[in-house]
Amino acid sequence: MIVMSIAGVDPSGGAGVLADIKTFQAIGVYGCGIVTALTSQNPYKFFSTQPVSPEYIEEQIDSVMDAYDIEFIKTGMLYSPEIIRLVSKKIREYNLKAVVDPVMVATSGGDLTKEDIADAFNKYLLPNSILTTPNIAEAEKLSGLKINCEKEAIEASKKIKCNNLITGGHLDGINTININGEVTIKKQELIKTNNLHGTGCNLSSAIVAFLAKGNDMQSSILKSLDYVYEGIKNGNYGTLIAKM
Repeated sequence: MIVMSIAGVDPSGGAGVLADIKTFQAIGVYGCGIVTALTSQNPYKFFSTQPVSPEYIEEQIDSVMDAYDIEFIKTGMLYSPEIIRLVSKKIREYNLKAVVDPVMVATSGGDLTKEDIADAFNKYLLPNSILTTPNIAEAEKLSGLKINCEKEAIEASKKIKCNNLITGGHLDGINTININGEVTIKKQELIKTNNLHGTGCNLSSAIVAFLAKGNDMQSSILKSLDYVYEGIKNGNYGTLIAKM
């Protein structure tokens, strides 16, 4: 089973493509990584971003698809509307099943996008994806609604343009899952820790790995939430230490 991450590089290894590859490996699938941007960051501080050109991102995707038969992918940091449009085009071209982590701001506080890209996600990427995994702030941008409670999270989930998991790290551990219009809630106890860098990256890549191994969407989400929860419990160096 071979899967793909299309995301940025975090040189500290806690987020982005490097974290995705670690998660793929831990769950038992082979991972490929397409680099959309280089960043200078660590779990505690964000410094800068250097995006990769859309043309070179396309060449990376084509080179991997030329060698491997890939069905499931995840996207992370896409930086600009131009890159989002390109990735959406390649998803359609190769009939890929994409889990979208709509990355907009780094856990360490840096802006990971050229501009407000929520509109580009909604217009180009989410309609061509099987799931998106926004946190509360990202879900607010994608839905256009404020989220302060479980009821508002459910309403926001109904506005997002594909199946979605609104993560509950900033909503008392209330994870809102909307698959084909059916909403379920997965509550998790919040863990007091500073080892949280890359949680969204690990979650979306875990979902892709479990899907590739033949699990259905609901099971993949629930298993991935548990996987990340254990990674936070075992965390160190400012980030998750996830194990299977």
